[in-house]
Amino acid sequence: MTDAIDLRSDTVTRPTAGMREAMFKAPVGDDVFGEDPSVNALQDMAADILGREAALFVPSGTMANQIAIKVQTRPGDEVIVEAHAHPFNSESGAGAVISGVQFQTIPGRRGLLDPDRIRPALRPDDPHFPPSRLVCIENTHNRGGGSVYPLDCVASIRDVCQTAGLALHMDGARLFNACEASGVEPRRYAELCDTVSFCLSKGLGAPVGSLLVGDRDLIHEARRWRKLLGGGMRQAGILAAAGLYALEHHVERLAEDHRNAKTLATGLASLEGLAIDLNEVETNIVIFQVVRPDMDAYSLFERLWREGVLVLPFGPDRVRAVTHLDVSPADIEQALAVFARVLGE
Repeated sequence: MTDAIDLRSDTVTRPTAGMREAMFKAPVGDDVFGEDPSVNALQDMAADILGREAALFVPSGTMANQIAIKVQTRPGDEVIVEAHAHPFNSESGAGAVISGVQFQTIPGRRGLLDPDRIRPALRPDDPHFPPSRLVCIENTHNRGGGSVYPLDCVASIRDVCQTAGLALHMDGARLFNACEASGVEPRRYAELCDTVSFCLSKGLGAPVGSLLVGDRDLIHEARRWRKLLGGGMRQAGILAAAGLYALEHHVERLAEDHRNAKTLATGLASLEGLAIDLNEVETNIVIFQVVRPDMDAYSLFERLWREGVLVLPFGPDRVRAVTHLDVSPADIEQALAVFARVLGE
């Protein structure tokens, strides 16, 4: 369905003409040998933007998260996450397979952890219990509807971790959306965390890739695990060039995606049969409920799909729609017209 309005995810974006040109012209080398100039430039840029010593280019956000967990835990350790966190729910059990860790999940509010709920979850020094070793937070939080961590909340979580001797990892797949919405610079978040990952292939519009950022020694160890996991790429500069272009051209435009999400949410709120809290639409993710007795999320999805609007069911009565650089204000108006028509049938 090439002419569809695709709101399933911001992962469906296609490289722009400028990005394709940058990829075509990219100087390349063998990245496993550390000789790809485009990859090296991307890693240096990412480290500089986040104010950290080093960065590592990896194929996916899942790999970035799992390497971060691996280099900061030992088998048998426990990782504390919010109950709907991506590393626990959506990474194929990789924490158990790769790192031999177990997760302790804590309910949060729209995916955000309360520091006061982390403290009682910490394990005592007792051979019966797995050692608490790492806290992972997600910013923005996908299943929380694109919710943004306040900087002072991250600082409080960092204080808890430092007091207890735990590391802190931020899954910042949509970190730049969080920064655009909050006005907080990326380095302000990064200085509070031991490691931060962010995706190039979501709102930033690159076709593939993520960065893992942290101190030099951690990233040096991370490079070995990237190779072990099969993520060592050769002339990867073609891909890195897309990431460089994205960081140079697509960060400020995220504000447009957020405006489109607000427009979409406002329109959906006016339609009978749907429910949405407009105060919870902070970034580019819109999650709403289907509240009609004759329709659920799946049947709404099917009807919209037949009309050329793609969304993603998030359970029996919840639906997610995500705005991105391939969705214009005109597309939002057209999608709302389709919603109104489908719900009125």
